[in-house]
Amino acid sequence: MRAVVFSSDGKVLLVRHTYTPGWHFPGGGVEVNETVEGALAKELQQETGLLLVGKPRFHGIYLNLVASSRDHVLTYLCEAEGRLPILMPSPEIADLGYFSLDELPKDIEKGTALRLREITNGLEPRKYW
Repeated sequence: MRAVVFSSDGKVLLVRHTYTPGWHFPGGGVEVNETVEGALAKELQQETGLLLVGKPRFHGIYLNLVASSRDHVLTYLCEAEGRLPILMPSPEIADLGYFSLDELPKDIEKGTALRLREITNGLEPRKYW
């Protein structure tokens, strides 16, 4: 699952992991006996140091055939509070930050870029990541 977080000035929060290329929305897997909302809050805090505020709003579910034939990615629009840390909050995070929609990193992951287009242009979510 992925948390899509925008700052008050309209910038989007992205992270770059140590184990996979490109920039992504913060997020991860849902563990056994864990709710999606609980996983969103946990992953957002672990990867960015930010706290989830209020109820996340479901955006879409996507089949990610790049990962496997069974990998589904749930995407939620989330509000968060706090400040990004000066030091990386986790050994799995290489970098993080808020980016203007017209100045996104060149190596943004393809599915992340597509989700941003859907969200910012009010498009219907596609079926595939």
